Amino acid sequence: MPRFELNILGCGSATTSLQHLPSCQVLNVRDNLFMIDCGEGAQLEVRRMKLKFSRLNHIFISHLHGDHCFGLPGLLSTLALVGKTGSVTVHIFQDGADQFKHLLDYFCREMPYELRFHVIEPRKAVIYEDDAITVTTIPLRHRIPAVGFLFAEKPKMRHIIPEAVQRHEVPRHFMNSLRQGRDYVTPSGVVIPNGELTLPAEPAMSYAYCSDTMLSKRVINAVKGVDWLYHEATYGDECAVQAHKRYHSTAREAAMVAREAGVKKLIIGHFSNRYVDNSVLLQQAQEVFPNTILAREGLVLDLNK
Repeated sequence: MPRFELNILGCGSATTSLQHLPSCQVLNVRDNLFMIDCGEGAQLEVRRMKLKFSRLNHIFISHLHGDHCFGLPGLLSTLALVGKTGSVTVHIFQDGADQFKHLLDYFCREMPYELRFHVIEPRKAVIYEDDAITVTTIPLRHRIPAVGFLFAEKPKMRHIIPEAVQRHEVPRHFMNSLRQGRDYVTPSGVVIPNGELTLPAEPAMSYAYCSDTMLSKRVINAVKGVDWLYHEATYGDECAVQAHKRYHSTAREAAMVAREAGVKKLIIGHFSNRYVDNSVLLQQAQEVFPNTILAREGLVLDLNK
């Protein structure tokens, strides 16, 4: 089964703590690594989790608060030091591109790889696509322009049944057509249904990352039906007023998004440092959406399950 795996490198909020690192995740799609936000400590966690710098070609920055992007200069510098080749594209707002270009021009004048900045806008748009996935921005409701990211796998190919194709003498050059669902017509004109020659493909999976944001109807609409949702849950019920003033969500509100959107599984994170034990947030979320888990540094999730 093609790899679709989430690595959580940091799930804390802005104020530093000994419990959590700032926001950072790496999505592994068929051994290509996509980093989502890049808080301080990101490059150390890449090493700890044994992720390959050479496989990292795209970095998605949700917004320009420091706990989501202060790790970027150090990571990009380290990529140069370890001899990263090819290209690295940072998907970021215009102000961020301008600031980081200036900083990197001073500290990282020579790079063995091509650094590109792809400017994003605070609206829904497809910002990346390859043979395996599309990445779409999700407008969030925060104090500054912010977006989430929806990673959606493209439909996968069907699986060849070796004994069946041998029995019907299907030529090798037709195998890709079979994987795409086409029937096979023999030289004598007999149609062999695709279902006799292949097995169904695995379902295409989807993952949505939403941090930081207030409870938002547009977020609910954007993540409807996704398989996995990561949603910020900075505060518990007792801090709901503070959460709203700071344009954040409570754990219960994150669960409401998951429930209303009909997602399959919810991961909550971006925890305030006031919580020594995040289980209270998990309990509040599970009261609304039982299929909720806590993010934590070092957690690796197979999103195909």
